Amino acid sequence: MPEPQVVVVTGASGGVGRAIAKAFAGRGATVALLARGEEGLEGAADDVRSAGGTPILIPCDTADFSQVEQAGKQVIAEAGHIDVWVNDAFTAVFAPFVDITADEFKRVTEVSYLGFVYGTKVALEHMKPRDKGVIVQVGSALAYRGIPLQTAYCGAKHAIQGFHEALRCELLHDKSNVAVTMVQLPAVNTPQFDWVLNKLPHAAQPVPPIYEPEVIAKAVLYAADHPRRREYWVGGTTAATLIANAIAPGLLDRYLARTGFKSQQREERNPKGAPQNLWRPADGRDGHDFGARGDFTSKAKDRSAQVWLSQHHGAVASAVAGSVAAVFTAVLAARPSVGARRHS
Repeated sequence: MPEPQVVVVTGASGGVGRAIAKAFAGRGATVALLARGEEGLEGAADDVRSAGGTPILIPCDTADFSQVEQAGKQVIAEAGHIDVWVNDAFTAVFAPFVDITADEFKRVTEVSYLGFVYGTKVALEHMKPRDKGVIVQVGSALAYRGIPLQTAYCGAKHAIQGFHEALRCELLHDKSNVAVTMVQLPAVNTPQFDWVLNKLPHAAQPVPPIYEPEVIAKAVLYAADHPRRREYWVGGTTAATLIANAIAPGLLDRYLARTGFKSQQREERNPKGAPQNLWRPADGRDGHDFGARGDFTSKAKDRSAQVWLSQHHGAVASAVAGSVAAVFTAVLAARPSVGARRHS
């Protein structure tokens, strides 16, 4: 039997990272869980064990390269190698740009962008000597289309996109068998809306339609298995947003200026004393473990047809082309010949 996969997931203590870790564990993988919150890490480890995998718990702040580097060494020491590295850890600030301090913006950038750079660098250090491995960057539709109230997060996701494209070119140039791919996400039902630093008058929410984190986890597993595609889109809104932004970005600017503030806030006021994970973990307070899902399960979708289309776009394009050709041939066959028209 083949050896179990060895997978590293950053941001594994909650949300999408938690769901990804559990999904890989369902294959029997050894999953290294990197995150700051110890309560969340313990909960993620329980999820991995219950799904049939083997957890490696590594408290780690991905904004610190030395910690990420040490985490990589620990995985090698305990598991021998790394097959897949998933970069997912992030933080954010919900606020107009003028209300975000320089230190807050820097912190978001260090976690949500440089954390991906550091994770990728460590992964390559261990994968390139074997000439084998996959790096998956968990992105967002906001990697292409910025929205109001999330300037720091959007800037980080845009940066990851550029970094990903440049690195992909280098690996192709080197004819490396190490692959890097990116999964662009829609709005997801995660606990982040309860723990990010929120300076808005009302509680934060994802912009509908919303998807469960398990939908993303399935897409990440597929991307890890088929990493030669440069990126995958999850959710119809992701595809629609990226296409609209390519066609009419100025119009989208005006639309988001009108709708982007209200659509990201719930009716209830922003509670005082809410947990914030910008500078320290939000979990662990009163033994709290946030888990993978947030507060929007009643509104969230547990499947996405667009994911299948993204994963099989070649077959879909061929089928469409075949159908068009068949219709065109039928139309030509139904037309009278030139001689028949002249005789008539």
